[in-house]
Formats: sequence, C-alpha cells, structure tokens
Amino acid sequence: MSDKQQKLDERYLRMARIWAENSYCKRRQVGALVVKDKMIISDGYNGTPSGFENVCEDDDNVTKPYVLHAEANAITKLARSNNNSDGATIYITASPCIECAKLIIQAGIRRVVYGEQYRLTDGIDLLKRAGIEVIFMDVNHE
Repeated sequence: MSDKQQKLDERYLRMARIWAENSYCKRRQVGALVVKDKMIISDGYNGTPSGFENVCEDDDNVTKPYVLHAEANAITKLARSNNNSDGATIYITASPCIECAKLIIQAGIRRVVYGEQYRLTDGIDLLKRAGIEVIFMDVNHE
C-alpha cells in the first residue's frame, strides 16, 4: 500500500470515528463511511431504525435486537441514493460482524478498513474468503 493511500485510509477512519459520535447507543458507538473515487458516497452509525425512539439498550443495558449496525445503515442508505458501491472502500470504527460482512460482499465493496478488533472474527474471515481486501488500522496507536 502506498504512503498516500495509507494517509487517506487513516483520515477516513478518523472521520468515521467522528461520525460514530452521532450514535445514541451507550454501550458502543460505531461509525462507517463508504468511499468511492475519493468521495464519501454514504455514511452510517449504529442506531435504531427511522421513526423509532433513539434508545439502543433496554433497561438491563442489553442492545435491542432491532438496532442497526453502522455498516448496514451506510449500505442501505446507498440503496436510496443514485450512488452504488461497486469497487468502493468502507471505513468502519469496529470490525464487521458476519451479517454486515455479507452485506459488504453483496454491495460490491472491495476494501474494508477498520480500527478496532471485535472478539468474534467470523465477519473478517468471511470477507477474506470472498477476496475482499481487509486492513486493520490500530486506532490506539496512530
């Protein structure tokens, strides 16, 4: 990877971290940006579906089952736009789960850059199996 590409990746990942601050979730705030041809074509953060109250956790601090992940929000937002994600890069503050990995594959995204390892690696494993370039950037040591 070129030094220029690495610097771009670091910047977009920082922007995804800032975007995550829009999330109302208390346990974990996650942000995602979809970038194509050096343009941000979609964004997302974890939260409840449109029209729902902005509360992600129940009284026991368990995430409600209908909370959308940042990647799912960014990818589904693309479906409502004139853009498409063929060949794009998605920047995510945390590694994707297997459900989001499936969406990333189906959306034609070719690169995934993420900044925090999740305890489960099945999403990352699936992306690699699909031939998608996966890059971990340790956000704690930038």
